[in-house]
Amino acid sequence: MTQYIFVTGGVASSVGKGVTVASIGRILKARGVRVSVQKLDPYLNVDPGTMSPYQHGEVFVTEDGAETDLDLGHYERFIDENLAKHSNVTTGQVYSEVIMKERRGDYLGGTVQVIPHITNEIKRRIALAAKGSNPDVLLVEVGGTVGDIEGQPFLEAIRQMRKDVGRENVLYIHVTLVPTIGATGELKTKPTQHSVRDLRAIGIQPDAIVLRADAPIENAVREKIALFTDVDKRAVVPLTTAQTIYQVPLMLEQAGLGKYIGEKFGLAERAVDLAQWQDLVDRLVAPKEKIRIAIVGKYVELPDAYMSVREALVHAALHHDRALEVDWILSEDLEKDRGFERLSKVDGIVVPGGFGDRGIEGKILAAKYARVHNVPYLGLCLGMQVMCIELARNVLESDEPNSTEFDPGTKYPIIDLMEDQRSIADLGGTMRLGAYPCELEAGSKAHAAYGVDSISERHRHRFEFNNAYREMLSEAGLRYSGQSPDGNLVEIAELRDHPFMLGSQFHPEFKSRPERPHPLFRDFVEAAIEFPRDGKQEKLL
Repeated sequence: MTQYIFVTGGVASSVGKGVTVASIGRILKARGVRVSVQKLDPYLNVDPGTMSPYQHGEVFVTEDGAETDLDLGHYERFIDENLAKHSNVTTGQVYSEVIMKERRGDYLGGTVQVIPHITNEIKRRIALAAKGSNPDVLLVEVGGTVGDIEGQPFLEAIRQMRKDVGRENVLYIHVTLVPTIGATGELKTKPTQHSVRDLRAIGIQPDAIVLRADAPIENAVREKIALFTDVDKRAVVPLTTAQTIYQVPLMLEQAGLGKYIGEKFGLAERAVDLAQWQDLVDRLVAPKEKIRIAIVGKYVELPDAYMSVREALVHAALHHDRALEVDWILSEDLEKDRGFERLSKVDGIVVPGGFGDRGIEGKILAAKYARVHNVPYLGLCLGMQVMCIELARNVLESDEPNSTEFDPGTKYPIIDLMEDQRSIADLGGTMRLGAYPCELEAGSKAHAAYGVDSISERHRHRFEFNNAYREMLSEAGLRYSGQSPDGNLVEIAELRDHPFMLGSQFHPEFKSRPERPHPLFRDFVEAAIEFPRDGKQEKLL
């Protein structure tokens, strides 16, 4: 029978609850426990697919095409398991399902209420996540913090789970912030006490508390929190800010959380294999030569919008024993003739995905800079599209070539809407989403990177390369090194006479792992290391 760990947050959001959950998954997996993870998000949106990255950060796409919270990216990277659509549940999904059932008459004319109808639907979706992968332990993160009005149905649902599946099969872990008073440097426990009090008021007594802090947490602080929250002292776990998020599993293991969970769940004492993870962290924190990569985007003020891209670059840089330094360049600055001096100081350029026309001309200029100056370039989804648009503009000696997403009346629609999407008006759920197969061309850089003939990668887009321009751009040096099995869709394009200028219509960043960097990122970083930029031998202190 699956056992459940429910993780709640207190005091403040954005304290690293998602990374903590992912790290718990890793230390359990290190014990040979089959693990899966689910995120419960209290917002009313059906999914984050139509939300601004400024509101929500990155949209992470699963193999089966679900648009999900960025925390699922952390989960997959840490536990090295592919998650699915049932791994992310929102209030919007829950209420939509209940209202649809009510309209259909499933409730036989009864009054539909938050309890039991909404809470039952939440529990049904938790059960679906458990059934889908049949894990020994399902970790369930409740988004937001205790006290949020919108989160109350989720908290009531996980409270009921203890009765439904048996107390011995449920564990509650509360992650809270322990703030420091600047003037005295004193860690304050009162916010955590109040947060746990609110949790207990709705019927949930935490079994363990993870204390997030920027300063070291002394035993006296843990003892005080244990006393006032009725939690075993050894289950009050300190988690200070780490040098890298990949240190967190090791910190939680050292604090004894894995052993405590094993005892609570009646798991036999098991050998813990974190040696490979320890080696990963040791290499990450060791001083090494830097590799400087520019990420040119429209949301660079919020790096969380490109979370998986950044992590994939970290993985690839580490593979080549380099420390990653990212130069976040706002694409709109390039449109105003600012930022080109920064491009001249990087080893490689990444143009990530995105929607809308803001900053597009800047991304096209970044692609032009990479092409003209032979700077290694990796284009992701929209990054591939602007690379093709830029090449077409150079061939035609015109600024007319464009995507119909940005200029519906363009004379040269290099990128155009998929035929079966033309009649769809709604934005949500209308894209090519999830894993699709791709055939690679022998002798190409893409084929050399993957080392196989066929691959599967995750997509998130509506627009495609327009086949009407294949011949023209092929004559200009563009190689279609990855195509759909029927040959109708361009999935990877690369320039023949360039050290490394490659774009993928899919999002390879979603499948990169700390111990297995994605092949395209790996080879891109290798090309960046070989790029002859002056002054690139700087050292990381």
